[in-house]
Amino acid sequence: MATEDCYNLAMSKLLRRMVGEAQYSKFKPLGHRFDYLWWIARGKPVRSPHLLKQMTVAEYGRRYGLRTLVETGTYYGEMVAPMRKHFDRIYSIELDPQLAEISRQRFAGDPSITVLEGDSQVLVPKVVAELTAPALFWLDAGYYGVHPAHGDLSRLLTELRAILSSPVAGHVALMDDARCFIGAENKFTAAQLVAWIEKEFPDRKAEIVRDIFRVTRRESAAGA
Repeated sequence: MATEDCYNLAMSKLLRRMVGEAQYSKFKPLGHRFDYLWWIARGKPVRSPHLLKQMTVAEYGRRYGLRTLVETGTYYGEMVAPMRKHFDRIYSIELDPQLAEISRQRFAGDPSITVLEGDSQVLVPKVVAELTAPALFWLDAGYYGVHPAHGDLSRLLTELRAILSSPVAGHVALMDDARCFIGAENKFTAAQLVAWIEKEFPDRKAEIVRDIFRVTRRESAAGA
């Protein structure tokens, strides 16, 4: 785990213990602007700040004309909240019951947002099966995260297979923390995951830009 990741994780845990989950969820987004400016000041290192992730999700929605967002790893709803103005429908999946409840209460007044509690490898295929139009998937459920050896690669592959084999053409998948895919515990490196996606799904292009995996349809397939 990178030193910066260790520091961020430790500070997050400390603040959550000090103020409680509900209060922490309210002020945590306030730091995203500072984090983004600090990232620029340091010469844009590998780890992408959350504000850049928000920009990327919004950009890909616009670029591919996608009006539905499906997220894994709701956490405190920091991606859901700013994306409301960019998407007509948002599904967000959270494993932790307490975090899921915080977001359900936060977005209770918005019928366009559904927060689902449970295992993403079970819920993603269910959501995919219900979709009738292409969607953007933001996969942020700690598949490797800051604990590479403890990541659940089988969960990720289950979700990718469901998304990329869907009869609904045009789904786009984004996933952060590419730097954490280091092949620990005989799992994929980032390059190996890209190669696996393109081998299993030849109509897809997979690349990594700014620490984010980006999986889109190849131009030849899109025009077919």
